[in-house]
Amino acid sequence: MDICKIAENSSKCAVNTMECFMVLSTQAQKISIATLCGLFGTLCVFENSLVLYLIFSSPGTRRKPSYIFISSLALADILASIIFVCSFVNFHVFNKTDFSKETFLLQLGGVNTSFSASLSSLLLTALDRYISISRPSEYKLLMTRKRAWVALGVLWVTCAAIASLPLLGWNCCTLDSTCSELFPFVDGNYLSSWICFIMVLLGCIVYAYAHVLWRAHQHVAYMEKHQAQAGKQNTRMRMDVMLARTLVMVLTVLVLCWSPVLVLMIYSTFARLSNHLRKVFAFCSTLCLLNSMVNPIIYALRSKELYSSLRMVFSRFRRQMKTSEESPETETTHKSSVIETVCEDMRVT
Repeated sequence: MDICKIAENSSKCAVNTMECFMVLSTQAQKISIATLCGLFGTLCVFENSLVLYLIFSSPGTRRKPSYIFISSLALADILASIIFVCSFVNFHVFNKTDFSKETFLLQLGGVNTSFSASLSSLLLTALDRYISISRPSEYKLLMTRKRAWVALGVLWVTCAAIASLPLLGWNCCTLDSTCSELFPFVDGNYLSSWICFIMVLLGCIVYAYAHVLWRAHQHVAYMEKHQAQAGKQNTRMRMDVMLARTLVMVLTVLVLCWSPVLVLMIYSTFARLSNHLRKVFAFCSTLCLLNSMVNPIIYALRSKELYSSLRMVFSRFRRQMKTSEESPETETTHKSSVIETVCEDMRVT
């Protein structure tokens, strides 16, 4: 009998059964996972940290609700990449099992919180774009900085509360229920509920962006018919349409990266997964890191304000490099002139 048959005996919650979830059997697979996690995770932290710096270093961007939501997305991606890479590599590559059930569920809760907050930040950004395009005259009254920060606070608290439920008792060990085939100690019903929560978020985002694109199409048609009346209103429309298209690109990448993981999660709730599919799930999980890595690149390429701030940062860096290179030459020239002056004085004497 296979000792790794999940949820079929009383030892399903023992720590030693965690070895059954370590599906990477060859050294090549472990090296591949470690390389992908190291590359995507490092770039993700660097790029999203740069986005946060660009947003909060400019008074013009850090005061706008749109960029407040984008900064929340960047922060969530940073946390997700750090927690995910550390826990994922330790478990699947180094096969660390010297931790308790509570420690594992705490790490899993951190990953779930971060990725859920990332999706929720995209939802708030989509709603922000919808209000900006559909009701531009009332946008500043409806979407204030205070309301943006309150919405983010509710978002993060809700995501953290949902993600901490397994740690608080909704797990297959406490309930003596069927465990998930993908995650140790996770109750199958909780996994189904979490999948539903994520699907609802994705559905709301897609619904909001459907309206954003429809309004954006209307604005483009309006601007083409009234080019002679171009002014501040049309300029703002162009900015809204540009940002809406940027965020649709973010959403497209999000769906493409998350679809394989969600499909396998849903499949695991209805049927038993083979070892091959569980290995596929492990590799597909790194696509979530890829999504977090690609988001800042899209912002830098599509957002004129962030791109302008990035160019200013590079300009300052180049000036500092030139100054540091010229300083030694200037100091050497100064020393040479002093020596020559002293020598001339000695000759005169």
